[in-house]
Amino acid sequence: MRLTNLDMDSLRTFVTGQDAGSFARAADRLGRSTSAVSAQLKKLEEQVGTPLLRKSGRGLALTDSGEALLSYARRLLDLNDEAVSAIRGVELEGWVRLGLQQDFGETMLPRVLGRFARTHPKVRIEGRIARNDELLARIGSGQLDLALAWDGGERPGNARQIAALPLCWLGAADVTDVWRPDSGAPLPLAALEAPCLMRTIACDQLDRHGISWRLAFVSPSLGGLWAATAAGLGIAVRTSVGHPPSVRKLEPAAHGLPDLPSLGLALYRADKDLGPAGEHLAAIILDALRELLDAAWLVG
Repeated sequence: MRLTNLDMDSLRTFVTGQDAGSFARAADRLGRSTSAVSAQLKKLEEQVGTPLLRKSGRGLALTDSGEALLSYARRLLDLNDEAVSAIRGVELEGWVRLGLQQDFGETMLPRVLGRFARTHPKVRIEGRIARNDELLARIGSGQLDLALAWDGGERPGNARQIAALPLCWLGAADVTDVWRPDSGAPLPLAALEAPCLMRTIACDQLDRHGISWRLAFVSPSLGGLWAATAAGLGIAVRTSVGHPPSVRKLEPAAHGLPDLPSLGLALYRADKDLGPAGEHLAAIILDALRELLDAAWLVG
């Protein structure tokens, strides 16, 4: 059997089209004409010997084969880019200072650090997992080069919004009746110490809907918040990213709770040139977020 070498440029176009939401937007991102993009997709279908796309309304959707190839294509491109970066960046030295919001510490940091260390073994990372106000203050003062943090309207340094994550009410996984709207008791709220964007949003939404509440538990750390919520001490507000299995999402209508908005997630850069290593770390963070987050939440 004669093996086929898939064309990397065509694979990149294929993946970019899925990430961008359309191949017309992919053409803009890649700096190619739409006819060139179509030719690459046709070439890819010829190489695999099966259709990868089908018509769906006015657009295109993946076939079963297309969905299977997409997963492989991401891995192939990651390995290709990692190999190129490793060869080009093996002599880079220095350090990059990275801050992450607590919600992403356990879910993202290992994969980000692992990929970066393989391509830049001589570059040292100073990592800091902290709350939003501390991360933004350190970006503003130049103590961090990059920070992944919630977008509350403050824009120290240079910020790129990456996603808008829906907020949700969270309760204990094994407690069915933390609070009922007809109980006459105020809703017990578990929250982080102020200032906290999500605490402010939760209180504002409850006030707007005339729901009385009380702070049943306040924690300086996310770990403490998860422990209190899992114990049934109160209801918390976070995104659905990174919460432990001991905590479950509560549907607002079923529990008499108001709907919640989405919260922006941004990658902040200090006001300086990051250099090749810093730029590559930023790219790795963006790739990790695309893998971690629902595609519908991504911006741009």
